[in-house]
Amino acid sequence: MLSRVADSLFWMSRYMERTDGILRMLKINYASSQDDIQDFSWKPILKIFTFLNDESANALAHDTRGVLKYMLIGKDNDNSVLNIVTLARENGRSVQDHITKEMWQCINDFYHIMRQDKLADMIQNEDPISTIDHLIKQELLYFGTTDVTMARGEGNSFINIGKFLERAIQSTDILDVKFSDINYELDKITDTTYWKYLLKSISGYEIYLKTYRSGFEAKNVMEQIVLNEQFPRSVLYSINQLHRYFERLKNDRNQNEFHQIDFMIGKIKSQVKFSTSDSIINDGLHHFLNETKIRLFEIGNQLNQNYFAHA
Repeated sequence: MLSRVADSLFWMSRYMERTDGILRMLKINYASSQDDIQDFSWKPILKIFTFLNDESANALAHDTRGVLKYMLIGKDNDNSVLNIVTLARENGRSVQDHITKEMWQCINDFYHIMRQDKLADMIQNEDPISTIDHLIKQELLYFGTTDVTMARGEGNSFINIGKFLERAIQSTDILDVKFSDINYELDKITDTTYWKYLLKSISGYEIYLKTYRSGFEAKNVMEQIVLNEQFPRSVLYSINQLHRYFERLKNDRNQNEFHQIDFMIGKIKSQVKFSTSDSIINDGLHHFLNETKIRLFEIGNQLNQNYFAHA
């Protein structure tokens, strides 16, 4: 497979996964903002998903409709859903021969929905939950279509490598920002709704209730999002899947490049897998999350150099 094609498939998938994460966070945090109108702040979401400085983020932090517009259709926001879906479409269009017609139709339809003039009016004047739900369904349609129509070859591997690398980075980022709000004090008494909304924003609420019977505790929330191999959005699950799909790229022509990245993924996989909630707390949660994120970015950079022919 040409490096240009692999690059486009990888980034198309990363952009679509990022879109899904943003939409889920916006939906649940909007619901949270309605429960706690006085004290709620959008700053953590802006910190995770935008490049705004503190001054700009503070100015927008209590303007719910303004945040939704900026995050969904803000043309001056490089990480808005509109701009990310546009980038995904550009990458998908350049490799139409390597994805299915159904996949291309999903991405193209999503793009045209995001460009509708009425979307701004819906965000401003109607129930945002209905609007965001509609967009999430478009995202789910893409994921389901990709799963049932894409051939299990190199192209599918690069799509899943992009997907799970982006997901691991997202989960690490979200956890780091949310725990920074309580200064990484896992034994600090926190309103249970804080953890409830965090888990819902990454689709982990029901799994948490089935796994932990003692109520919402910071240590258990951290353990699920980092270490639970059965939770599809945990850091460990994402790294396991990243390793699984990368191993499928091994062939006789790329052994040196393959082994270099395989070692990097295997190293971070072992470090996370053989950690415990207690060892993470003892070493420092922020340090652990930051080191994990740095290594994930290093894997992405090495993929660029070894497989996509650019730094």
